[in-house]
Amino acid sequence: MASLRASRAWTRRQFLVRSTSSLAVAALAKPHLSRAADRPQIAGGIQSGDVSNGSAVIWARADRPARMQVEYSTVESFKSVIASVSSDALPDADFTSKLQLADLPPGQDIFYRVRFDDIASGIAGESRIGRFRTAPAAGRSISFLWSGDTAGQGWGIDTARGGYRSYRTMRDNRPDFFIHSGDHIYADCTIPSEQKLPNGETWRNVVTEEKSEVAHTLAQFRGNYKYNHLDEHFRAFHAEVPMFAQWDDHEVTNDWSPTGSHDEAGYEDDGTPRLVARARRAFFDFMPIRDIGTRKGRVYRKISYGPLLDVFMVDMRSYRDDSWNKGSDHRGWIFGAEQLAWLKRELAASRATWKVIAADLPIGLVSLDAVALGNGAPDRREHEIADLLASIKRAGIRNIVWLTADMHYTAAHYYDPNRAQFQDFEPFWEFVSGPLHAGTWGPGELDDTFGPVAMYQNGCSPAQGENLAPCFGLQFFGKVDIDGSSGVMTVTLKDVDDRDLWSVDIVPQPQARQAVVAQHS
Repeated sequence: MASLRASRAWTRRQFLVRSTSSLAVAALAKPHLSRAADRPQIAGGIQSGDVSNGSAVIWARADRPARMQVEYSTVESFKSVIASVSSDALPDADFTSKLQLADLPPGQDIFYRVRFDDIASGIAGESRIGRFRTAPAAGRSISFLWSGDTAGQGWGIDTARGGYRSYRTMRDNRPDFFIHSGDHIYADCTIPSEQKLPNGETWRNVVTEEKSEVAHTLAQFRGNYKYNHLDEHFRAFHAEVPMFAQWDDHEVTNDWSPTGSHDEAGYEDDGTPRLVARARRAFFDFMPIRDIGTRKGRVYRKISYGPLLDVFMVDMRSYRDDSWNKGSDHRGWIFGAEQLAWLKRELAASRATWKVIAADLPIGLVSLDAVALGNGAPDRREHEIADLLASIKRAGIRNIVWLTADMHYTAAHYYDPNRAQFQDFEPFWEFVSGPLHAGTWGPGELDDTFGPVAMYQNGCSPAQGENLAPCFGLQFFGKVDIDGSSGVMTVTLKDVDDRDLWSVDIVPQPQARQAVVAQHS
């Protein structure tokens, strides 16, 4: 992330006077620069992300080398400006730029104005305004959404069918932030001009050159992210709702693993497949995600959002074994030793009422690509989950909820040790929701290793067939509301038409006391 150039002494009047004077001088010196085509433009949308206690990341992309200028305020009129900061958008990052705002006041709506200036002449381009809400300092109510899976299986932007409609619906919910659980893109899927629907109609996509082939080059991976910015609902949503981003497999290729997924380009000196390295670089170029100090490129991190909530963004792709969760030695891992130790440590240190583990894969749904192998005692990757759950119980950590996507349907799972093969853990909830805009599948099979019970599930029926197109309404996201007074968490599973499908109230536990749960439809 670029270093900041801040001037906290500027008033809005001084900013406008200086900007106007600079433009006037530039226009006198080089009159042709005043043409709109010569002004740097914002290519795509603007985004905020990783809004935590006192900080946030701002992202945008220019159409040429330029300097991103961001001023931010607590009032929409920008009558007073907290600060003005800048960073460069250069070819090496495909003209993307992001910077971190710091020392933000708690519990405030923050308005930010983004523009790009030509580096050589200083001439200013268009401005756009976004907003986000900072984490509260006290017990204020919190509302956020989660989901995943965008533009999968060749279902791209069909403008006649409303484009990415889920983003419009989520925006109408006015959440504090949004957790994207992965599969922001489907780099391994092309987007054709047309796809046939089971009812005989035709789905017609907006198409681009970068989405005409499976991604291998850095330009193609970047082009997948640029494709999403062609949708008006996607742009409007991200201008108003900060995103906590993690990745899953389709940011690289289907079911990828750290050393087992590669192409003809081979490997970097450190053994990383160049395919994965290019995909990771494109992800960080286009996501409003903060760098973790010297661990640049690390996806897993903790985001604190006031005294009621800590969000633990985990990465179940980058450190896994390469064996498709099978093998006679019964060894396997999905977090890796370092990340697992980090998660145990940070959960134990958290003083937030609620600890949300944002996972890119579910725990109890049978899949050779994920964790669960089928009924029975823990085996392979399940050993890491058993270790984590037992350590949580021993440490007396309460009020942990798991959120995920990946499976292309929505479900609520309650994990009960009394029904499990492995019983050394406290009961907990896992909620699955998605896709946002991709093919829908039917519900999967649960195993009894950790005793999950499907309290609700919704996906396509056998009669509808799998990979059901987004126009049939089975696109899902989840909503979490935490009451600022009682601390009760309400989780609601919703669909693209904003219908409440199912919900549950979870009462926070004091230390080492059983959960009190009330369900309602």
